[in-house]
Amino acid sequence: MQCWNCKTEVDTKQRIGFRDYCPACDRALHACLNCDFYDPSHNNQCREPMAERMVDKDRKNFCEYFAPRRAAPAGLRPAPSAAREKLEALFKRKSDAGGSR
Repeated sequence: MQCWNCKTEVDTKQRIGFRDYCPACDRALHACLNCDFYDPSHNNQCREPMAERMVDKDRKNFCEYFAPRRAAPAGLRPAPSAAREKLEALFKRKSDAGGSR
C-alpha cells in the first residue's frame, strides 16, 4: 500500500492498526484515503454500505471495514490543468471547433 499523503510504500503484511502512522510523513494510515473502499463517487465516499460516515477522510478512524488500498491513490484528485481542459472542452463554442453558424 502507498501512503495517501506522501506515496511512501507501507508494508501491509501486518494488519494496519487504528493507531498506525506513516513512517515517512507521520500521517494516519488507518484512514479512508488509504482504504480500498474509498470512492469519491459513492454515497459517503465509501463503497461499503454498512460503514459509518466519516467526515475527515484523511484522519484516523475506527472503521471495522478498513482494507488497505491495493492501487495507488494517484487518480483520486486530477491535476487542476486536466480538470480545466475537460471543462473548457465541454463548453467550447461551435465556432471555436471549426464549424460556422
